[in-house]
Amino acid sequence: MELPLLKEVVIILGLSVLIILAFQRIKMPAILGFLITGMVAGPNGLKLISASHEVEVLSEMGVIFLLFIIGIEFSIKGLVKVKQTVLFGGFMQVGGTIGLTFLIALVLGLSVPQAIFMGFLISMSSTAIVLKLLHERGQMTTPHGRIALAILIFQDIIVVPMILITPLLAGNGGNLWMTLLILLGKFALIIGLLILLARYVVPLLLQHVVKSRSRELFILTIVVICFATAWLTSSVGLSLALGAFFAGLIISESEYSHQATANILPFREIFISFFFVSVGMLIDLGYFFNHFLILILFTLGVILLKAFVVLITVLVMRYPLRTALVSAFTLFQVGEFAFLLATIGMRNSLLTQEVYQNFLAISVLTMGLTPFLAGYATTMADWMIRALLPSKIRSRLIKFQNKKKKPEESLISKLHDHLIVIGFGINGRNVARTAKQAGIPYVAIELDPEVFKQAKDDDYPIIYGDATDELILHFVHAAEARVVVIAISDADATKMIITNLRHISETAHIIVRTRHVDEIESTLQLGADEVIPEEFETSIQIFTRVLSRYLVPFDKIQSMASHIRARNYELLSKNNDDNDFPTHLQPQVPDMVFVTLPVHRASSKMVGKTIIDSELKSKFNVTVLAVRRNNRYITQITPQMKIETDDMLYLFGSPQKIAEVNKYFILE
Repeated sequence: MELPLLKEVVIILGLSVLIILAFQRIKMPAILGFLITGMVAGPNGLKLISASHEVEVLSEMGVIFLLFIIGIEFSIKGLVKVKQTVLFGGFMQVGGTIGLTFLIALVLGLSVPQAIFMGFLISMSSTAIVLKLLHERGQMTTPHGRIALAILIFQDIIVVPMILITPLLAGNGGNLWMTLLILLGKFALIIGLLILLARYVVPLLLQHVVKSRSRELFILTIVVICFATAWLTSSVGLSLALGAFFAGLIISESEYSHQATANILPFREIFISFFFVSVGMLIDLGYFFNHFLILILFTLGVILLKAFVVLITVLVMRYPLRTALVSAFTLFQVGEFAFLLATIGMRNSLLTQEVYQNFLAISVLTMGLTPFLAGYATTMADWMIRALLPSKIRSRLIKFQNKKKKPEESLISKLHDHLIVIGFGINGRNVARTAKQAGIPYVAIELDPEVFKQAKDDDYPIIYGDATDELILHFVHAAEARVVVIAISDADATKMIITNLRHISETAHIIVRTRHVDEIESTLQLGADEVIPEEFETSIQIFTRVLSRYLVPFDKIQSMASHIRARNYELLSKNNDDNDFPTHLQPQVPDMVFVTLPVHRASSKMVGKTIIDSELKSKFNVTVLAVRRNNRYITQITPQMKIETDDMLYLFGSPQKIAEVNKYFILE
């Protein structure tokens, strides 16, 4: 017996594997691979897929899983923490894009509902592509990374009401106000029911499911909650996608949300691939090549429009021009949720076939350009600032951004032989706190308005600005600084800061924090004096604790760590298998260990016995050095001392004997 969909599934997944493998070599996102798969295998390509309707059904399941995961990840509590940036920045970007697109669409001859809907489509950026690129480049914690995340969160949330409004724009809801009133009533009813489920039913259900220790039952329960909620909202006239989003919000408020996400992600990745393939199947390659020039012009127009809106949004949020430009080069594309909206718009006749083909082509082109433009965003931003803005204009812009935010002039004028801390995250704040306690004069530079405001409220000497600009460095008297600590996540910005610092001062000692060890050499060549890579510092902290457990003397451990740092961590780099440690630093690990052994009620062989009766010494040759009981340490150990439940025994012996003790008292 042959399964009707088996051929299509094999073709789609098999062809996707080949295309995505090729795309990975040229650093192109997987989403484009799925779109190309649909274009090649679909009815407008090689016609390898005949069951188009069944593929669309699978794609609907992908949309359900996608919105379900979004609901889990964007919990209500998490949104409250970043509400200002998300709401203000997201509203300006989405609202501004919709407004400009609406005006341009009217000029191009679209109706008012079509123009509004086109604004919906163009306002969406690609969460999947942008966040993946930011994560790979280690830029999630940079200012433009946080801005991108905030705007994308707003877009992912606002797409839900857009889905609800779309049928109303098409006039498929009858009387608009009556339809809205009925819709709001249904919405309120569903929300009330979901609140009851989230607070009382689902947590209790998941608690019992988790107690069963059955992974299969847990996955089944999560999937049932997802599809049942989607079916519930669909049955009252709302969308399946909205129900899936609500189901995710229900799960997000439980303590099992992370495991639910981990279990559902594979389903989402499989089914969402069918969604993008189904979109690719709709792209008419003949239309694309016949209208190539006009589509290129439309694509450039969309890029300029979205980049302009993002630029103005970030500047209004009082970020520096460089951050605004980098953000604009990051969020210019049309994203995956626009495809979801477009399919709904097609069903409601808000898009003609010609407009739909134009939209699909523009979306694919902008997504394809994203890895290249976003990859060179900082370089292009720096060039534009130098080429287009003279120093006088930049100086006025800095003064405008620091208006009502600058520290006292007396504080800056007194800076001499001081410390400059660039970046006021965790590392920068810790350096500043230590400098304050040591009585070292210092000033910090930060360009995140929220971080800056918090630091000012905490009375730290800090100025607002972009340290890649020499004007900011002159403002904090960088030429007179003794030490400059660069503690930011943006590698490109770090290199530019070092270059500018060396133009100002050759004597300042520059200490740089970097993410990866392969950035050390290039950073030192630019003029840094010390580079501290996070990944290897973490390794050092781990192995110092490992060696301490093997009873290596503390002074030898510190000597080894200093030796590694002095040689720029090359002893920890890959492909370095030579034993380059000096002889006196080689750890001579004794064949004895310290361990702790908790005494539980189940340990009936030990509870209630004396130290001598436990046979720890006579049978295993293991010594009890101390006992912790009720948060009190007992160091005077006598043979007649009784072992009680919940005691913590501190034992000393050989690794082999300790293993025997563990097996005898714990495992049997």
